[in-house]
Amino acid sequence: MNRQEDGVLLKNKPDNTAFTQQRLPAWQPIMSAGYVLPTFLLLGLAFIGIGLGLLFSSNSVIELELDYTGNLPNSSCYPCTNTTIKGCKCNVQFKVDTLLVGPVFMYYELSNFYQNQRKYGVSRDDDQLNGDLQYLKNPSEYCFPFRRDSKGRPIAPCGAIANSMFNDSFVVYKMNDNGTRTKVLLNAKGISWWTDYNVKFNNPPTDNGTDLQEVFKGTVKPINWPRPAYELDTNPANNGFINEDFIVWMRTAALPNFRKLYRRVEGGLQRGNYTVEISYTPRLPGD
Repeated sequence: MNRQEDGVLLKNKPDNTAFTQQRLPAWQPIMSAGYVLPTFLLLGLAFIGIGLGLLFSSNSVIELELDYTGNLPNSSCYPCTNTTIKGCKCNVQFKVDTLLVGPVFMYYELSNFYQNQRKYGVSRDDDQLNGDLQYLKNPSEYCFPFRRDSKGRPIAPCGAIANSMFNDSFVVYKMNDNGTRTKVLLNAKGISWWTDYNVKFNNPPTDNGTDLQEVFKGTVKPINWPRPAYELDTNPANNGFINEDFIVWMRTAALPNFRKLYRRVEGGLQRGNYTVEISYTPRLPGD
């Protein structure tokens, strides 16, 4: 808006209102001891109450931690540290002394694994992971050197994060008094963030009756994967890029020691003895 004032053309002059000229009424409190001290006292009491609630809630959590790295010769998993053994399995026993009401959350933990390393953290193609057919066959340069294989074929999913996916597997058994064992039902549904599963990760569209394998035709699996993405699960709702184990791994950790959710035990765990059967996968250097 142009305004003519005293013969001078003024450009972009704001309106002469209380809002644009900053003449609105304002209140400036007087910081006297009579106001400040009671305010801090009430805030302190409120935060003490919140802290006590969090402390009691934290103390009510029962945690069992099992180490299966097999570093010691007397460990049942020690033979599996030999990387020449393929498909090695080992068992770790544990005891539950009190009823664990479901859901019970089962995590795996890694130490000295730097998912926060800069080049590692950007080594992915979010457009490819979102199901874009263009980037399925032409991955981002950020995925290098896990962008294409030695024959020039595109890798799906590409990048260092996907290539180093954690793939040990666990089966939990309840040991019965008569010497038999009962398999504990582990739920793999709902272990990833809702936004990741429903927004960020999608499989390429399968139009005209084509299956997921046909869509991935022309691509190859990551180098360290035992099988391609379209064979991660027999359940179509948990296969390919929307496999929840894969999605959980792709959400990188901020610290070198971290835990990631593996399964949920919806029915909880009764008191008694249990065995975890571990299908051991050789560790990457630095794990």
